[in-house]
Amino acid sequence: MNKKYEFKGRLEVVCGSMFSGKTEELIRRIKKVELAGKKYKVFRPKTDSRSPNNKIISHAKNEISATIISNSEEILKNCKGLDVIGIDEAQFFEQSLVEVCNTLANDGYRVIVAGLDMDYEGNPFGPMPNLMACAEEVKKVHAICVETGNSAGYSFRKEKSKDLVLIGEKKEYEPLSREVFIKKMNKRKL
Repeated sequence: MNKKYEFKGRLEVVCGSMFSGKTEELIRRIKKVELAGKKYKVFRPKTDSRSPNNKIISHAKNEISATIISNSEEILKNCKGLDVIGIDEAQFFEQSLVEVCNTLANDGYRVIVAGLDMDYEGNPFGPMPNLMACAEEVKKVHAICVETGNSAGYSFRKEKSKDLVLIGEKKEYEPLSREVFIKKMNKRKL
């Protein structure tokens, strides 16, 4: 007996620095899902206070409806009857997001996650490294370095706050290439 087996569960991760187009890519993928007539829901953490309560908005001003949640376990309670789950700003969730995403993918959902891969010091951020390791697809997007015009993979925090989470935009952060990021971090240490 030769049955065609179609398992649709998968995990996709879109990562990169600030201003690299992560949310834009998430919105693009979700709009394709919508055009295909699939049922979806997008979630974002309560921690991210930059957008209105019921949306995620990219720097290019594209937007899509989103549900604010306090922890990743809430996703499991709000996904019945869906085909696709989107998650923005995944770096702000706890490590259990990895288990939640794997559970969803194992149950046949397409899960699309977007988030910063590194924190302001250039270290892997939150659950993102583990999500990338488990994903069927990882797309790393890059910003443009504000000083060299080259590809930027780092989010440099302009102020000296040592808090891991500091919600901000261009006033607080700038995208930098590795070379410029290392120079500025070394200068800050002096």
